[in-house]
Amino acid sequence: MRALIVRLLTGLLLASLLACSPDVKKAEFKGTDIAGAQFGGDFTLTDHTGKVRSLSDFKGKVVALFFGYTHCPDVCPSTMLEFASAMKLLGAEADQVQVLFITVDPERDTPALLAGYVPHFDARFIGLSGSPEAVRQVEERFKIVAQKRSEPGGGYSVDHSAGAYLIDRSGRLRVYLPYGLPAADLAHDIKELIR
Repeated sequence: MRALIVRLLTGLLLASLLACSPDVKKAEFKGTDIAGAQFGGDFTLTDHTGKVRSLSDFKGKVVALFFGYTHCPDVCPSTMLEFASAMKLLGAEADQVQVLFITVDPERDTPALLAGYVPHFDARFIGLSGSPEAVRQVEERFKIVAQKRSEPGGGYSVDHSAGAYLIDRSGRLRVYLPYGLPAADLAHDIKELIR
């Protein structure tokens, strides 16, 4: 019974989000359609080449936004591999997409470290970082949870939200992509926003 109530409430929430956005093109997504969400928005961070970048710089492209870190043992590299595979599936349409990797570990993820990590998956991918405060503000804006966890023997890892977002060509937050969504589903949702 509780599961049914949760499904009904989730359906009502998603329906109300769609109702708030009559100007947004209807699409069938594999991820969760969050058109009309009241979070997200523009931000400015520094890319892995040292260039200052804003989300608005990529208007006209579909943006895939993922938060992770270079020392991540599993979630981050597997997600980045799925995005790289999705780009291959998109073929020529991949030029209309920008994947942005925002570090949740700005203390360790220097531009040089990001430059050795992010483009390894696809040369078009961009790694972004900034001061811990600047990164925290972007995390809050996109409802990302990230927390350091001490490791035995010293060092730390970062527990963080594992999903990603798709932002449409006009800069609106449109789709939440849960962790583990396969490349074919990522490519499908990206194509829905390209068209």
